[in-house]
Amino acid sequence: MLGFTLNEDQEMLAKTVKDFATKEVEPKIAELDEKQQFDDSILEKMKELDLLGVCIPEKYGGAGFDYVSLGLACEELEAVDTSLRVILSVHVGLNSMTMLTWANEEQKQKYLAPQARGEKIATFGLTEPNAGSDVRGLQTTAKKEGDHYVLNGEKMWISLADVADHFLIFAWTDMEKKKQKDYKGISCFIVSRDMGIETGTIHGKLGVRAGNTGWIAMNDVKVPAENMMGEEGEGFKIAMSALDNGRYTVAAGATGLVRACRDACLKYSKERETFGNPIGDYQLVKQMIAKMVRDYETSRLLYLKVGWMKNEGLRHTKEVSLAKWVACDASEAASGDAVQLHGAYGFSNEYPVERYYRNCKGAVIYEGTREIQQLMQADYALGNRKDGNVRKELPKYDPSEWLEE
Repeated sequence: MLGFTLNEDQEMLAKTVKDFATKEVEPKIAELDEKQQFDDSILEKMKELDLLGVCIPEKYGGAGFDYVSLGLACEELEAVDTSLRVILSVHVGLNSMTMLTWANEEQKQKYLAPQARGEKIATFGLTEPNAGSDVRGLQTTAKKEGDHYVLNGEKMWISLADVADHFLIFAWTDMEKKKQKDYKGISCFIVSRDMGIETGTIHGKLGVRAGNTGWIAMNDVKVPAENMMGEEGEGFKIAMSALDNGRYTVAAGATGLVRACRDACLKYSKERETFGNPIGDYQLVKQMIAKMVRDYETSRLLYLKVGWMKNEGLRHTKEVSLAKWVACDASEAASGDAVQLHGAYGFSNEYPVERYYRNCKGAVIYEGTREIQQLMQADYALGNRKDGNVRKELPKYDPSEWLEE
């Protein structure tokens, strides 16, 4: 049964992540954001804390925490900066958790285990210059030649593109189905950088400037046939299951951003005075803060419910879509109000709310846009969409099974 009390392990992890983010990253994040600079040393520190394999079983090199713990970690990271949470979203959520569900044992030992130990960094290659929400619009192809596939195409808006060692790449393997835009012609491949993949950095982003975002180019990249993950034609199902993982981390992170906005506004509203009174005494300021309180608690409950469902191995596509939609909208509203409450100071980088305002927008777009989530929720309510026929489930969280014997 779903409860409302965190266990000792969950509380300990949340505190550890909060201490790391506030002590190690918060003092320098404004400078990193201004310089649009990704700090590689953060990855090493996250490795030391076992965050890069936080919810991966110990037998695969991970820390063995549950999925609620993953959400708590994401909340604490984004409360300092979105770029920190993105690392977990991509490396753990989109890649490693997807491999935990779909990869065979040999693939898990070869690729998942070093990722979980933090020895290798991983990312996820689905989005392309002309294919985002429309996955069937992919142009990347994988042609079978003997005992390998030859990949050609490019990916865009890929987080950690320049620092990743491993990539999950989605490509058309059935050219006839590609012509028909039949998603059953898409397959998934585990690709390593040394196979000839090329990457580059995207500059000029509105937000998440302290994070690495880039492009991937593949020109006759040869990938062993054994590196196909799942069966041929299962790529779309794999991608959709990965997005469930990603949306969970995004929802939890956006919840942390709402909290950061609330805390910044509480502090400023007590310090800033107008007409002889702290601005926190005024009703319209209280209204802004009250909405942040409401939205934080609502978003947190929604993502914790999804975390519990993941722990139980339950299908949760509908629930995680709702959590992602609500939390991301809440973070956009909270950061906008936070800038407004800070007045002219909110319009400058003297206070962190300006960065929160820029950072929040990406999450409203990636991992399924706000509009996609709205359509999904309406279709579930109308009975046009049903769970149970799209993908495998995540392994049910059971510490006794995950511990090494």
